[in-house]
Amino acid sequence: MLDKLEYLMALARERHFGHAALACGVTQPTLSAGIKQLEETLGVLLVQRGSRFIGFTPEGERTLEWARRIVGDARAMRQEIKALQHGLAGQLRIAAIPTALPMVAALTTPFRARHPEVRFTIRSCTSIEILTRMEQLEIDAGLTYLDNEPIGRVVTVPLYQEHYRLVTSADAPLGSRDTVTWAEVAQVPLCLLTPDMQNRRIIDELLRGAGGDSQPTLESNSMIVLFSHVRTGRWASVMPEKIAETLGLTTTIRSIPIVEPEALHSIGLVVPAREPMTSLNAALVAEARRLAATLDNI
Repeated sequence: MLDKLEYLMALARERHFGHAALACGVTQPTLSAGIKQLEETLGVLLVQRGSRFIGFTPEGERTLEWARRIVGDARAMRQEIKALQHGLAGQLRIAAIPTALPMVAALTTPFRARHPEVRFTIRSCTSIEILTRMEQLEIDAGLTYLDNEPIGRVVTVPLYQEHYRLVTSADAPLGSRDTVTWAEVAQVPLCLLTPDMQNRRIIDELLRGAGGDSQPTLESNSMIVLFSHVRTGRWASVMPEKIAETLGLTTTIRSIPIVEPEALHSIGLVVPAREPMTSLNAALVAEARRLAATLDNI
């Protein structure tokens, strides 16, 4: 039964029978037969079929919700039993919004020191992708915004407040200032993250609130791309303070606090709200709480 539920979940992710079969490591006939057997067991049609995948029936959508719950619980059970026998081991799949990527190492490094048999996969994703991938069991946890958009049914551990800075050349028009306002930043040609990123949506709202209009001269989904342009001295950007500190300021590039208003947004760890929590996620939550306590004291 579990393998057939995993076939259904793969079909939901891939929206294509052949791609779903490849993701599951089986042939397309095997996957199709497995889903057909599941339909026969439940006595309902789950998938709308044609010459290609069309979608799920209402019964299929509901079965998919149960599939994710059952498969997630089965994986958690196997992980828990293995941890009791051999200690904490396995793989933690973490996704982080681009602006939170510098904080990942502060979480994974002490975690690995405590649990050296655990491996990590780190992805950069939008906040929406993090929640979607978590729901589809593609990742175990995420680092994302906690207070700007709905995050669904998850366990959260707030880590820090995101402070915003104008990152610009020291000889630029605002480069010698100790602070700048959002109204002043709105007059500067900026390079920013792409509109699908929540950080960009936050900045757009702040600029509009200051009477400006976000018309960046360059967009990218990578903070590295933005910072590499800023480091030439010919570009400016709005970035979280921790990103600027991590990527490294030079003597000619300044990170200037933006005030009036001072905007703060909470960044934290999110994991699925499942009881019992997987042993890996429980350990990750404990590590995040230790990190949060350390950051509070800084």
